[in-house]
Amino acid sequence: MINPYWVATLPPGRCFIGAKFSIIMKNPWIFPVATLLVGAVGGYISGKNTSPSADPNASAGTPSIKTRSSARGENSSADAATRRSSRGMSVTEITQLPGSNNRIQALMDFYAGLTPEQFEEEARKLENMPMNERMMASLLLFGRWGETDPTAAMSFASTLGFTAMFVRPTILQSWASVDPANAAKYYAANPREFASMGMMGGGRGPMGGQGAASVIAAEWAKQDPAAALAWANSLTTEKSQALESILGEVAKTDPKRASEMVASMSGDLGDAYRTIASRYGASNFSEAEAWIRTLPADQQARALASAIGGLSNNDPEAAAAKALAMEAGENRDRVVDDIVEDLARLNPQLAADFLKKQDSEEALREGMRELMPSWVAKNPAAALAFANSYEPGPVRDSAIQSYIWSNNTAAPAELIRTAETITDEGDRTRSVAITAARWMREDEAGARAYIEQTATISDEAKERILENRGFFGGGPGGGGPGGRGRGRD
Repeated sequence: MINPYWVATLPPGRCFIGAKFSIIMKNPWIFPVATLLVGAVGGYISGKNTSPSADPNASAGTPSIKTRSSARGENSSADAATRRSSRGMSVTEITQLPGSNNRIQALMDFYAGLTPEQFEEEARKLENMPMNERMMASLLLFGRWGETDPTAAMSFASTLGFTAMFVRPTILQSWASVDPANAAKYYAANPREFASMGMMGGGRGPMGGQGAASVIAAEWAKQDPAAALAWANSLTTEKSQALESILGEVAKTDPKRASEMVASMSGDLGDAYRTIASRYGASNFSEAEAWIRTLPADQQARALASAIGGLSNNDPEAAAAKALAMEAGENRDRVVDDIVEDLARLNPQLAADFLKKQDSEEALREGMRELMPSWVAKNPAAALAFANSYEPGPVRDSAIQSYIWSNNTAAPAELIRTAETITDEGDRTRSVAITAARWMREDEAGARAYIEQTATISDEAKERILENRGFFGGGPGGGGPGGRGRGRD
């Protein structure tokens, strides 16, 4: 999971990508496209992939669905009028429309009406747009261009230098979503254009874990799994990643079929097993358990952890019980923070009780980073009391740091005293720094007086804070109390 309360502390001009990599963002194209690559644009962000049929209480959600439908009905006339009035507008005019959804719809309509020759002209205009508008427009423009004239879009990307590696994945996915066979041919003919994809874990994109073959395979599997499978089996590189993507797509709607498909495959199938197990666990945990018992013995425990992570999407209490029944060790640790994250949204005290039963320091530290944001939002006093129930050391440090970085209601002077109790120098300095920065906005004189006299941080750190310079990253994941989060397998 990416913890947004620490991403904001990265120095100006840096962007956090794929939960593991920061990069200087000097080119005005890079930020919007990089942001799109980690799934952030407007309100179109889905959390975890879950199967609607997996929810045993689906009928209980009917009233809220009706409420949302009613709300849409009340506003539909106004929305329709706004969309009609947007016809013939320029992108600049569209970005002035009231309502974020109206702007998105109007941009979609605008880009849908472009001729192939007009895309490049509009793409060059993105540089002059404010950042938030550029983010939204970039996804829609490159997505549409990739569907309608992908070779021209790729040719344009080649003129962007370093930034091209951020643009190409978006174009490739859009191309594959409508014409995977030709997207595959382009990739085969131009593999070096996509060499930077899949460099690190954490998602699609140049710094993400999903390479070009995986992107094509996933889109192809949505349309024709058999054809996608035949293509993936013909690959000499990225074959296992492509097969995993196909199985993952099939498993979203039919994990049993995916489990049957993988049974006929050979090679290193560990990632595929875990992908299927996660989907299977979310939809039918008892079937998932039975299937896992048929896997090679050395794959079962890790696949079970993935299945429990999937179960946690829908029933974190049941997942917690299953995790506690596992043998203590790395495989159980893998799923602890997933469960804590899900439980904390429903009942932070239950999440804390589950976390208390863990013996692994790493699992406890990671779990604290998932527990504290939800608990601080609901009951900061209880969250702090829980953090203080641990002896000084790495676990308490993680809890206190996450408590401080999540707390937007307590007075900075109060938080900074809590930050001083962190034993790790780096974590303490970062926590004091972020709290002092807040204090400076509220009471600059008081904050400066504290910073100048405190002995809890170095003189260099004091200087950086007083001069309002960006603070260095660090900690697990870089930049602050990061976490590995779901998908780290």
